[in-house]
Amino acid sequence: MPRVAALYRYPLKGFTPEPCEALSVLRSGQVAGDRVLGIRFADTEAPDNAWSRKTGMLALVNTPGLACLRVRFDAATLRLRIDLNDATLVDAPLDDQGRRRIADAVADYVLTLKENPLTDHPERLPLRVVGDGVTPRYHDSEAGEVTLHGRGSLAALARALSVAEISELRFRSNVAVDGLEAWEEQSWVGRKLRVGSVLFEAGKPKLRCLATHANPETGKRDLAVLETLTSAFGQEMPIFAIAMAIGSAPGVITVGDQVGRSG
Repeated sequence: MPRVAALYRYPLKGFTPEPCEALSVLRSGQVAGDRVLGIRFADTEAPDNAWSRKTGMLALVNTPGLACLRVRFDAATLRLRIDLNDATLVDAPLDDQGRRRIADAVADYVLTLKENPLTDHPERLPLRVVGDGVTPRYHDSEAGEVTLHGRGSLAALARALSVAEISELRFRSNVAVDGLEAWEEQSWVGRKLRVGSVLFEAGKPKLRCLATHANPETGKRDLAVLETLTSAFGQEMPIFAIAMAIGSAPGVITVGDQVGRSG
């Protein structure tokens, strides 16, 4: 029986994950604590607590070097810490002064990177930290989603790329599943899916972007994931993982939970 192998949430949109033993799925269909903050460009007009496309924010798709940063968010105290290697880049609360410190520290780091979206776009500065630290808001889709992939698909992609393994962190899923054949999760699209006690609607395949080319350890674009997904597997558009909406009451999913179709 397929089971949950790992769980992740991403407090700061476009930055590194927080591995979890359990995730709380809200009535709204998002994971509690997931994408509750973002770092937005100055020329992105959306209000701070409103959704906007990731193209208006710092994210791996435009700044692969963000993968080198390690994010720690304390939801109880609303305090964000970002580390680079063994040093702390910034550690601040989410008050006005703290948000400015976070934004300035991240901007200073990003401007040192060879590939960055700021050097040639001064209109994007100053950066601003958006979100209340509580409400999941900055997913790729405005409605929000829970994403899931099978590790069998990950292994198949690694073989196609001629590498020993590929980190699942490139794909930024909430749920990773063991015990599935390659691409089996794609057959669930349009069906009901149960993860532990929580019922989901498997809505659509997850379309991928250049964020998947960034190595989660080095921040370098080192694998042609998008081209391989289409050329090696006959995909019309590069997809990996599925996006799910909640189909029942909210609940908690944990590592080790059984996963399978329901009805």
